[in-house]
Amino acid sequence: MKTRFHPVLNLTDSERKGLRAHGVKIREIPDYATDELEVILGASPERADLLRARAEFQQIPSVGIHFADDLYFLGYRRIQELRGLDGATLTDTYEFRKGYRTDPCVEDQFRLAVHYAKTGDSSRRWWDFTAERKAFRETAGYPENRPEVSYFDLLQSEN
Repeated sequence: MKTRFHPVLNLTDSERKGLRAHGVKIREIPDYATDELEVILGASPERADLLRARAEFQQIPSVGIHFADDLYFLGYRRIQELRGLDGATLTDTYEFRKGYRTDPCVEDQFRLAVHYAKTGDSSRRWWDFTAERKAFRETAGYPENRPEVSYFDLLQSEN
């Protein structure tokens, strides 16, 4: 049974009004081009691009707004752009650009996103990739230039 797609986008009131005025539902945002969304939402090109990407990436099972933003941070805008990539490399790139080690489940999400882009299989969730990640990292390890500090250390230092 397919679940209904309800992306979380953190829209402004004026963006919501724009959607209503044009008869567009939030779940339909990925069906529009960015320039169309600029007009519908009354948003800047950058904002329309972000919202469209957020909505598209949340079509992937168990992907929420924060991970959608992570994919956007890496420069991806469409699910199809993830085809041919691999979750480990995405994780390594993400950690390098962020400057800290991330939670291992983030790699599971990258693996899920790539799997979904390749297959369209919506039956799997991020935790279905944990064993695969662990087996891969057991043999391949991490890059030598992996950041020393972890996201958890950063959280602790903020408190």
